[in-house]
Amino acid sequence: MQKILIANRGEIALRIITTCRKMGIETIAIYSEADKDMPFVKAASKAFCVGEAPVNKSYLQTDKILEIAKRECVDAIHPGYGFLSENYEFAESASKAGIIFIGPDSETIKLMGDKIASRKTMEQAGIPVVPGSSTGLKTIEDACSLAKTIGYPVMLKASGGGGGIGMVLCENEQALVRSFATTKSRALAYFGSDEVFLEKYIADARHIEVQIFGDQHGNMVHLFERDCSIQRRHQKVIEESPSPFLSEEIRKKMYDTAVKAAQAVHYTNAGTIEFIVDENGDFYFLEMNTRLQVEHPVTETITGLDLVKWQILVASGEQLPLLQEEIQSTGHAIEFRLYAEDPERFLPSPGKITKLNWGGHSGVRIDSGYEEGGTVTPYYDPMIAKVIFAGDTRNAALRSATTFFKEVQIEGIKTNLPLFLQVLAAEDFQKGHYTTSFLTKKLVK
Repeated sequence: MQKILIANRGEIALRIITTCRKMGIETIAIYSEADKDMPFVKAASKAFCVGEAPVNKSYLQTDKILEIAKRECVDAIHPGYGFLSENYEFAESASKAGIIFIGPDSETIKLMGDKIASRKTMEQAGIPVVPGSSTGLKTIEDACSLAKTIGYPVMLKASGGGGGIGMVLCENEQALVRSFATTKSRALAYFGSDEVFLEKYIADARHIEVQIFGDQHGNMVHLFERDCSIQRRHQKVIEESPSPFLSEEIRKKMYDTAVKAAQAVHYTNAGTIEFIVDENGDFYFLEMNTRLQVEHPVTETITGLDLVKWQILVASGEQLPLLQEEIQSTGHAIEFRLYAEDPERFLPSPGKITKLNWGGHSGVRIDSGYEEGGTVTPYYDPMIAKVIFAGDTRNAALRSATTFFKEVQIEGIKTNLPLFLQVLAAEDFQKGHYTTSFLTKKLVK
């Protein structure tokens, strides 16, 4: 590959540009009017405006993006994550235009993007799934009948959902009846389909995902796990590897299951198999993410590998750079997603970053999308940066994080940095004793 268009923005666009530069690949950036002064625009070989600030007028303008890609004669498009990364129609259109889509094929994206279809596929492959719907629920009567069978509480979910959108916890029948119609409407508005389903809600659960990678030659590997249980509103805030919760026996079984799940759909490129793990260590398939994850630097840190480079090589038709036995995990890594948001209410806090001083710490990886003087607009996800810490042990990584966040200086906007210090000071977190309800039960009043 000689030229790649990056159909994304912010820190992930910069992240992709960094690897492309190392590989001698020219980069084409796209940007909205609101992002014209962002660092990723300046860093690309060329950059083109695709429209006004709202995403539906810029980063989701598939025809404009493909027009630029064809005009610039790019070899491939890297979608990053979010936006068009799991849009099978965009992947299909790129392929039909003779442009490589850096990710799995469009049919796999379509299949795994439908939560009901992906559940069926995994069940048929012998992968354990959370008890719940095998088909979409058409009526509230069907939903209530199934909920009685599997037992409350239940999660009502949009089949096309993701990122915590279209997901409601229902403690009883009254809550299910109250939420059913609004969840269907929300699903239709966000995902173009009002199909919803139910899953048994697993209390005190861990959310653990396994990074997998496949190539076009039938090779499939895992790159270990990431514990993503520290969440707010079903969205990840802190991720780490190895998980402080899993036993070696369960860890190995989970790796084998993840590879089996990926093989069941003949998966290619980077992907993630996500599991819910109960307090007994039993785990269930939750979903497959058919893209690079926000938290991929955690895996890069423990393996020393460049996952974006792997993506490009695999998309070019090459075999995976390493076999399973050649991939090693060393030390511990933990990532914190730094957002421009109120640390107590978790509401976005857009504005101009008047001061941004990361300090002079070594051994800390900062994937930032902004620089001092930049403006966080209300149009996009308010993540400022991802900060990744490594250590020979988990405790060493946590100490490094605590020192770093006590000294970072950010002014002009509110951030969730105070929340990090609260988490790091919490005894249960220090011991690795946390679940997906940790923030709600332990810290948020």
